[in-house]
Amino acid sequence: MQIKNPNLPQWKQILRQNFTDPNKLADFLLLSSQQRETILSRPRFILNLPLRLANKIVKGDMEDPILKQFLPTTHESHSSNGFVNDPVGDSECRIGRKLLHKYNGRVLLVTTSSCAMHCRYCFRQKFDYEVEQNGFADELQLISQDESINEVILSGGDPLSLDDRVLENLLNHLSNIPHIRKIRFHTRFPIGIPERIDESFLSLLSRVPKQIWFVIHVNHPHELDPDILASLKSIQRLGIPVLNQSVLLKGINDNAETLIQLCSTLVDHGIFPYYLHQLDRVQGTAHFEVDEACGKELIQTISTQLPGYAVPKFVREIPGMPSKTPQ
Repeated sequence: MQIKNPNLPQWKQILRQNFTDPNKLADFLLLSSQQRETILSRPRFILNLPLRLANKIVKGDMEDPILKQFLPTTHESHSSNGFVNDPVGDSECRIGRKLLHKYNGRVLLVTTSSCAMHCRYCFRQKFDYEVEQNGFADELQLISQDESINEVILSGGDPLSLDDRVLENLLNHLSNIPHIRKIRFHTRFPIGIPERIDESFLSLLSRVPKQIWFVIHVNHPHELDPDILASLKSIQRLGIPVLNQSVLLKGINDNAETLIQLCSTLVDHGIFPYYLHQLDRVQGTAHFEVDEACGKELIQTISTQLPGYAVPKFVREIPGMPSKTPQ
């Protein structure tokens, strides 16, 4: 446990408690020597797991659906045909060091390389982040010059890794661009550290004159808890819609029972299931892939059990296509 620094916001103090050493995580989870043989002790894409999520993992269970999302294993060392470093074509649509323009009317701003957690299936784990240039002056200029853009997506990394001061400055600049009507956050931060949604951040959001959309990322119902749902409710109370996107992952959520429980929990708290993504085929993630036919069957089963608004769209991102492709 890190010593608290009173000069840091609570969420930053909690972030310092993340597991980044696979051996320490293995000790915490009481994994056997045999189980540890499959763990990468020095992965290229480092372990990064919030304590809150680690506390939800069943001790000694390598099949735990949360653990499988974050533990680096030897499976990542296997090369597979069709799996590449840039499976979604980010490099082809990069119009600035931190700006991607794939789809009509909207751009994605890569705000930071930092995340609250490192998902082992992350499609941007091999992305060439711009880490030397501070600020977003060049990107803001590009956005202001293109009146066809009406929405800016804040992604990364995770935009909530940024200090409120940096976020406020960015949001103020975006709000001053007349043709921008919507600002969208893509974040996983509240799932590991809901304390990030503090009064300072909520106050910041409440002052933004543009319509904000908030998209979280949850794959399994065990990731959620009352604190997380309460933090998201505080965002909803500001008139900000909250949506969820999931990735279909082998051995984690590739069954109807899990997805129905997840979608039901989300809509019970006013959060709309948005997308269920077919895995983006980044190199080293083949062990997570689920057959597309299985995904289609799962969506069909869900649709017979839940109302339409609780059923996510099953999609794949194909480089060069003008939108996500329904499966």
